Amino acid sequence: MTPQDLVMRMLPPFGGWLALAALALPGGSPLRGAVVTVFLAAGPGAALVGVCGPALRARSARGPVESRSPGFARRSDLLEQLMLVVFLSVGAVMTVATVLIATHTFSAQRVLLALTLLTTLAAFCPRLRVSPPPKPAKTRKGSAL
Repeated sequence: MTPQDLVMRMLPPFGGWLALAALALPGGSPLRGAVVTVFLAAGPGAALVGVCGPALRARSARGPVESRSPGFARRSDLLEQLMLVVFLSVGAVMTVATVLIATHTFSAQRVLLALTLLTTLAAFCPRLRVSPPPKPAKTRKGSAL
């Protein structure tokens, strides 16, 4: 693992710990709101997409036949990862909040702490490997298949 990979891997958990530290700012502070909102919108999803990133990049997008744009696959893959980051983050926030509401222990600080811990755990998880393409099934001579 290169130092750049390590830095990129640790950015989402750092954002979570920074958001927890921002809770010490006054309640109406715009800086506090901005830091917490950016983390909740992208932090957990970025860590989770980072875990499955190599598997996602194994097969790039295919464009329509009419459009021969050389950058289509790259832009499409980046857009896919960005949307996954946002949707996974929102899903994680909703899941954690629902669990805390169901257990009658809901508070914004607990949601933020749980998501920061989840993000930190996901950052330390090993990356998923790319599975080899499936081999075509061999048919015996004279068989119907």
